Amino acid sequence: MHVVLAGGGTAGHIEPALALADALRRQDPTVGITALGTERGLETRLVPERGYELALIPAVPLPRKPTPELITVPGRLRGTIKAAEQVLERTKADCVVGFGGYVALPGYLAAKRVGVPIVVHEANARPGLANKIGSRYAHGVAVSTPDSKLRGARYIGIPLRRTIATLDRARVRPEARAAFGLDPNLPTLLVSGGSQGARHLNEVVTRIAPLLQRSGIQILHVVGPKNELPRIDNMPGMPPYIPVPYVDRMDLAYAAADMMLCRAGAMTVAELSAVGLPAAYVPLPIGNGEQRLNAQPVVNAGGGLLVDDAALTPEWVQGNVLPVLSDPHRLYEMSRAAAEFGRRDADDLLVGMVYEAIAARRQA
Repeated sequence: MHVVLAGGGTAGHIEPALALADALRRQDPTVGITALGTERGLETRLVPERGYELALIPAVPLPRKPTPELITVPGRLRGTIKAAEQVLERTKADCVVGFGGYVALPGYLAAKRVGVPIVVHEANARPGLANKIGSRYAHGVAVSTPDSKLRGARYIGIPLRRTIATLDRARVRPEARAAFGLDPNLPTLLVSGGSQGARHLNEVVTRIAPLLQRSGIQILHVVGPKNELPRIDNMPGMPPYIPVPYVDRMDLAYAAADMMLCRAGAMTVAELSAVGLPAAYVPLPIGNGEQRLNAQPVVNAGGGLLVDDAALTPEWVQGNVLPVLSDPHRLYEMSRAAAEFGRRDADDLLVGMVYEAIAARRQA
C-alpha cells in the first residue's frame, strides 16, 4: 500500500500530515508514504527530518477569496497537476490524503484524473479553497471542529504528534518544570505567539510580568526566534519569569503550564484541548477570521477565554487571566472542560478513513 500526502506550505498543514504518516506506519510498517511539497514550504525540512519521501512540484498559490486572479489559476495549475500525476503513477498510489495548502488542489485533481481515491482533512473551522474543491471528489472528509460547513464531513479533530496526544501533564510536570528552571509548585503561565512569536503578546506580557510575579505566578515566555528577549530582573524570592526564544519540546512546555496565553491557530487549539490545558486565546487580527472560529468551540465548552488582539492589555490579563491562575478549582474545571472537548485519537481515526477509501475503490 502507498499513500500520498498533500499538505505543504505551513506547519499547520504539514504536522497533521506527518502525524497521519506516523500512525499509518504504526499500523503497517511496510506502507509506502510520499509527501507532495514545493521548494518554498517548510516541508523541505520537516518531511525529510521525519524520514519520509518528499516529492516536489511547482507551487501555485491560491487566493483565499474569489478574486480576478482566480481566473488565471487553471492555466497555472496544468503543469503542477501533471507533476502530481507523475508522482501518483510512479508510487502506484492507493490513496491521496490532502490537508490544504499549495499542493493539495493539484494533488486532488491529479488523483481524480488517474482514479486514486481521495480523503480530505480540514484543520480550520473555515475551510480553504483547495479543500472546498477537494471535498467534492473525496471518498471521506474529516474536520477538526464539530460545526464545519464542509459537505459530508466527519468530526475527528486534528492528527497530533504522539508526544502531544499521549501527554500526561500531571505525571510529566515535575520533569518539565525542572527542565525550564521553574518552581515545582507555583501556578505557571505559558505564553507563545506561535513559531515566530507575536509582538503584541510579547509587549503585553513583558509589561504585566512584574504584577503577575508579585501575585505568585511564574511565567514561561516563548518570545519567538526573531524577537529580542526582554530584559528581566528576577528578584530573590520572586516567582521566576523565564523568556526563551524557542521551545522544541512543546510537550514539556504544556506539562509545565497551568494556563496559556496564545494565538488561536487550529493546531494550537487542538493540542491544548487534547492535553487539557486551558488558554486565553488571542486570535490573529488579520486574515479571514478563522482563528476566532477555531477557538470559539472550546471556549464555549468552558476550556478557555477569548479576547480580541486590540483588547489584549495588561489590565485585561490582570482582570481575566490572573483570577484563573489564582483559583485552583477554576483551573481544574477549565482543564477538564478543555480535555473533554479535545480529541487525542484523530490520527488513528484518519487511518481508518484511508483504509475505508481504498477498500471502497477496490470494491467499485
